[in-house]
Amino acid sequence: MLETGIQAPEFTLPDQNGEMHSLKEYRGKKVILYFYPRDNTPGCTKQACGYSERYPQFEEKGAVVLGISKDSIASHKRFEEKQGLTFTILSDTELEAIKAYDVWKEKKNYGKVSMGVVRTTYLIDEEGVIIRANDKVKAAEDPEKMLEIL
Repeated sequence: MLETGIQAPEFTLPDQNGEMHSLKEYRGKKVILYFYPRDNTPGCTKQACGYSERYPQFEEKGAVVLGISKDSIASHKRFEEKQGLTFTILSDTELEAIKAYDVWKEKKNYGKVSMGVVRTTYLIDEEGVIIRANDKVKAAEDPEKMLEIL
């Protein structure tokens, strides 16, 4: 996990519609950048739906929400359509942002060790500086917690 007070690493990634997004295009707004393991899994769905339901409140506070996983554009599109998501989810199949934000870690699941995305949420200010970094995020609570922090 990256420290607060540093410049957030730049990235350019495609969204669920194949359109490219870079972090610098969001200067002047707060950015909630959250990394999640996989589309259409129970925890990730709760987290995404929580952000989607509260998206108007984030917008009122001058913030955008960007979700990132290593799933493909096609997977993201299915996830967006199935869940009715109202925000941008970015596909990082090459692990560009995932590694830059230090969320690609060794994970243990039922005694099996593998590499994967550790659920992490960053709050980036209008100047592109990380002002909050949360790891060990509880998927269902994350959207409400981030709204309170704003």
